[in-house]
Amino acid sequence: MGIDDYGGGPGAQQTGVMIVTTNDVPGYRVENVIGEIFGLTVRSRHLGSQIGAGLKSMIGGELKGLTKTLVETRNQAMERLIEQAKARGANAVLMMRFDVTEAADVGTEVCAYGTAVVLVPAST
Repeated sequence: MGIDDYGGGPGAQQTGVMIVTTNDVPGYRVENVIGEIFGLTVRSRHLGSQIGAGLKSMIGGELKGLTKTLVETRNQAMERLIEQAKARGANAVLMMRFDVTEAADVGTEVCAYGTAVVLVPAST
């Protein structure tokens, strides 16, 4: 995986939905608050990844297999968040956050959540 694989999610030009971690967006105003939305996924780690991570944790260093799994899981949660935003008529998500927890020792649960809104340029 290259550096692009570890970066943020797709931009608004690709998805039609602007996602920000802030309360507002300079140059835009909130025309309509739709409400809370989320995208959720739970992924299990395969046995080879777990064994490799266990060995790597003894000698130190990045657990690349687990990093890859978490990046993929995070991206899937974001995709589901974007789907929810579109389905509810939003063109933006404000205050987007991630919540990550272990799911019954069999995987990792990642939830992307925020407030779905309709933004319009501030000048209108």
